[in-house]
Amino acid sequence: MHNHLTPKFSVITVAYNAEAVLEDTIQSVISQTYRHVEYIIVDGASKDKTLSITDRYKNHIAQVVSEPDKGLYDAMNKGIRLATGDYLCFLNAGDSFHEDDTLQQMVHTLTGSELPDVLYGETALVDKEGHFVRMRRLSAPETLTWKSFKQGMLVCHQAFFAKRALAEPYNLKYRFSADFDWCIRIMKKAQTLHNTHLTIIDYLDEGMTTRNREASLKERFRIMAQHYGWISTAAYHAWFVLRAVLKK
Repeated sequence: MHNHLTPKFSVITVAYNAEAVLEDTIQSVISQTYRHVEYIIVDGASKDKTLSITDRYKNHIAQVVSEPDKGLYDAMNKGIRLATGDYLCFLNAGDSFHEDDTLQQMVHTLTGSELPDVLYGETALVDKEGHFVRMRRLSAPETLTWKSFKQGMLVCHQAFFAKRALAEPYNLKYRFSADFDWCIRIMKKAQTLHNTHLTIIDYLDEGMTTRNREASLKERFRIMAQHYGWISTAAYHAWFVLRAVLKK
């Protein structure tokens, strides 16, 4: 059966003082061979050359917003409000699509007559030069459900494309892991989650500061407890701790 599904992707890049990495991200979006793409850049009133970079590409960008915000997830919520596509894709400044035809390849994996609620795939980690470092340690499960994230964030947020119709705002009470909670909430509502079996994203591996990492893990624990219950979350984390000790 020939497939005529041509979903529109809303690609949203949140940037703040991102002059060093933003251009690569923009080029990765605008060089996509698939044409049904709406590109939105939400900037937090950068003080560097971020806006002169977006200006250079303004013919290729549907919307650029630049104003102060309450952080990353507040900016992402603005992006959701501006988006008009079938799917949302959050590509941070510094990240890029794995290939120039990544979106086209994703669409090619769609069979049937209905668009799935979620599309997902794998993530490669790259260094500042864009060179491949390794695949992400957690790999996407063959079949994804809302319970999959009991084991952690098995699909990188950037490689998780949600139907805009299912999307809710990010919960701003979480400062570091609101994307984890957002993906779980969407998966709870999703009927069809489609594994593209593709590497979708090249993720710039800069690493969080240790302090943020701890705060992020604590938040994740709270999010898991909220969605999966305290007992099962505590039991899972006991296993994480044990595994970390055994690996040493």
